[in-house]
Amino acid sequence: MYRNVILLIATVLLATSCRFFDSNRNLSKEDFDIPEGLLDEKPLEVASEVIDDMIQNVSSPVEMAAIIKGLKIPFNRDYIANTKDMNNLNTSFQKAVGLGIYGADLGYINMYERTSLVINHITTIKSLADGIQVGQFFDFNSLSRIATNRENIDSLLLISQQSFNRIDSYLRETNRAHLSVVIIAGVWIEGLYIASRVAEDAKHPRIDETIGEQKVIMSSLMLLLNNYKGDPNVAKLISDFEEIQALYKDVRITYEYGEPIPVEKDGVLTFKQNDTQTIIMSDETLNNIIKKVQSVRNKLLIG
Repeated sequence: MYRNVILLIATVLLATSCRFFDSNRNLSKEDFDIPEGLLDEKPLEVASEVIDDMIQNVSSPVEMAAIIKGLKIPFNRDYIANTKDMNNLNTSFQKAVGLGIYGADLGYINMYERTSLVINHITTIKSLADGIQVGQFFDFNSLSRIATNRENIDSLLLISQQSFNRIDSYLRETNRAHLSVVIIAGVWIEGLYIASRVAEDAKHPRIDETIGEQKVIMSSLMLLLNNYKGDPNVAKLISDFEEIQALYKDVRITYEYGEPIPVEKDGVLTFKQNDTQTIIMSDETLNNIIKKVQSVRNKLLIG
């Protein structure tokens, strides 16, 4: 995973250096709440492939939840955002962040099959999506069916991915590509927030490692966010995230490549990477990251 993220960072740098924003789209900023800073500064357009890679590499809320559940750590409703906080989110920026946060929570809820909470979260997500004019790209009926009937979690991931791809394309077409990155930022901070709450309660080294390895993911996320710093809201988010990133400077990650191991699956020979990643982080640094992450995440829900 670490090697893939290093490649992603290089791809982000290349893509944002070579592709420019399409200034021929004459859409009304009033229609879509487009910040003046973005219209004036013409940020570089980030290739859709980079966004796709970012989604794949940002720690999936379902993957995070799977790790937590695999450690026999029980579900805790206090770890997820209260759906009533949606009422605090009024601007397009706030709703995009909320869409990421509540989307991450839905992955956690579904991993633990807490169907009683699903409808409220899906309703909240629909309201936020409608608020930035992208609700039409969500298949809410399928999401509700899969979640409430406890169908294959892979189906939920596929529909979510397809929905985001359609949303991302539409946001680009309407000069609001910055909101795609903001949604991703919301997913990332919420996944890290849930991990931080678990780390406080369970004190398990695997969770600590998951928090530490977010240092690399954050580097690529910050590159994407900085491309849209002309928007005052994104600039403020960058400032808040920089406080987290500063704490990650005290986290060291070493990576040792190993020889691939041959594995037979369904009569087909494949190779599994045998690499070793080591996270070096003091308890003080971990605690500081946890506190800052929780502070930043909670502030985003205040609106």
